[in-house]
Amino acid sequence: MAMKKDGLSEADAARKLWVVDNKGLIVKNRPNGGWNASFSSYAHKHDPADTLAEAVEQIKPTILVGAAAIGGAFTPAILKRMAEFNDRPIIFALSNSTSKAECTAEDAYKYTSGKCVFASGSPFPPVVYDRKTYFPGQCNSSHIFPGVALAVICTGASTIPEEVFLISAEKLAGMVTAADLDKGSLYGRFDNCILQIATTNFLYEAGVLIFKLTVIETTKPTATK
Repeated sequence: MAMKKDGLSEADAARKLWVVDNKGLIVKNRPNGGWNASFSSYAHKHDPADTLAEAVEQIKPTILVGAAAIGGAFTPAILKRMAEFNDRPIIFALSNSTSKAECTAEDAYKYTSGKCVFASGSPFPPVVYDRKTYFPGQCNSSHIFPGVALAVICTGASTIPEEVFLISAEKLAGMVTAADLDKGSLYGRFDNCILQIATTNFLYEAGVLIFKLTVIETTKPTATK
């Protein structure tokens, strides 16, 4: 959706995404079997690759997103290669729980020599690498869903278009500072996100509402003797 907003067609956007399943890289006419129909848009014309490591070697991606609940799938060798292909490789080990994460935060920073942009589905503690402390970001729906729900409840909106989540994600990204990124934090605090997302006016921008939400700050009355 974000790439389409930037001007790409749906087909061109799909061509930038590659999927690896339990049989290897999803490509057209894959020798070792087909794939789930929902992945058809991402079955490109390409040489087959039986493993994630082979796929990484062939495609040289800029981003790895893990969501298959296979702990350790992002091996040290894969992480090292990602750092060789990219100045700032993006490593998202999103599977829950921690034991099923594709790699740990410590391994991500260690094997990319501190170059990676890392986030995980389950929380990891801060990591010290090369005398610098990194605070891994937790990629969690709690950054978005409560704020969206609050806005919907307050306005009585009867529909929630897909655009709502892109607008909310853009708002969330705008809340992250350069200082946050420097220490490895890709997301703000959970408790700071709800009101910020709720008042983004995504429902107005998506054409669901004809009015905008406004936050009115109030002060507590002072006690009188």
